[in-house]
Amino acid sequence: MLKKVRGDRKEAKLSQIRFKDKYVAIQELHQNEGLSVSLLCEIAGIARSAYYKWLNRTPSSRELLNEEIIKEMKILHEKVDGIFGYRQMTLHMNRKFEEELNHKRIYRLMKMAGLRSVIRVKKKQYKRSTPQHVAENILDREFTAEKPNEKWVTDVTEFKYGQSKKAYLSAIRDLYDGSIVSYVLGHSNNNQLVFKTLDQAIVL
Repeated sequence: MLKKVRGDRKEAKLSQIRFKDKYVAIQELHQNEGLSVSLLCEIAGIARSAYYKWLNRTPSSRELLNEEIIKEMKILHEKVDGIFGYRQMTLHMNRKFEEELNHKRIYRLMKMAGLRSVIRVKKKQYKRSTPQHVAENILDREFTAEKPNEKWVTDVTEFKYGQSKKAYLSAIRDLYDGSIVSYVLGHSNNNQLVFKTLDQAIVL
């Protein structure tokens, strides 16, 4: 029985480590963007109970230090207009905290916090093309409606979670009262996602 309890605790601890990036992403999106925890857990493929268990845990001294490092890195990143890569950031963090922080640790924390050197960002070259079809500007910036279902607008929002995964939320909003007529969550941003959202709205 004792072995089983120890085994369960070990498995729970490994699970927290394995899904840490997802937990952090859910926490930041919920706090900064106001997105639903249930929705984010569904996208990340984890149970809400597991997320809340991680959220209510007692942070280790290393985790607390990581939070302080990320906080200082964000301040410095903004101060230098994002020109520091992880090597320069490591030098400054070592001076700031007066200890030898590994550059791999700083690189991982920068990635977790979404901090990237602007020098390393290369813009993709796109060839200009003539659109095959240009929709008529029916709204003409008149974003109000006198009755329900008179004017609908749609948009697709991209969410990043985990190491490099993406999810897309397609929604249709009624300009009469701002209510969401329908929404569909998918892992590909394509016409099928938008058509599915429209089909759902028409059925409703």
